[in-house]
Amino acid sequence: MIEQLPLNIQWRDDATLQNFYPGDNVEALKAISELSQGMGEPFLYIWGQAGVGRTHLLQAACHAASEKGIAAFYISLRDQNQLSLSALQGVEDLPLVCIDDIDHIANLSLWEEALFHLFNRIQTKKGRLLIAADVAPKYLPLSLPDLKSRLNWGVTYQLHRLTDEQKVVVLQLRAQLRGLKLNKTVGQFLLSHCSRDMSELQSILEKLDRASLVEQHRLTIPFVKHVLDL
Repeated sequence: MIEQLPLNIQWRDDATLQNFYPGDNVEALKAISELSQGMGEPFLYIWGQAGVGRTHLLQAACHAASEKGIAAFYISLRDQNQLSLSALQGVEDLPLVCIDDIDHIANLSLWEEALFHLFNRIQTKKGRLLIAADVAPKYLPLSLPDLKSRLNWGVTYQLHRLTDEQKVVVLQLRAQLRGLKLNKTVGQFLLSHCSRDMSELQSILEKLDRASLVEQHRLTIPFVKHVLDL
């Protein structure tokens, strides 16, 4: 049962560890899987450019934990101006805390202090923490040295982008999970004519899935052109 905390933040149903294609990120995926099960390193920091799957992995860790009866908490700090610092109060009582987009609170002193104290509370409670950002901890432009020091304590993994060939494999796997057949030629067409960002490609696949159900049509290049107005 998923533990509900102060914020009504939903985890994507399709964000699972099983449907994350690791590519060159096998070690990071293994470490996150262990973390979500209460094993391995208690603090992980993952970083990488937009579209490498940071949010997917954090929410997938929460799903994996909850499936084992381990309560988990996820929050993104991307829109911290719409959040209250009170959102971080009490979350240290949960076995797993996942904090996304920590780079968005750099140089915001109140948020930095709140995260520093939360880190200490989680450590005292012997909880587990998974943090994501767009750069390595040593390059975060933080104004609080103690927070930067804490973030450098954990094991850090850089997430690497998938190659175009790997992205086609991901699209095929996710299409298969939806009951669709997407051949390699159609996958390559999508990469050539649409965004290469995996989040956007996932949204495109969802649109094609809906259209395929309505029109009872398989995924061919003419059909894709029709649906996406290409």
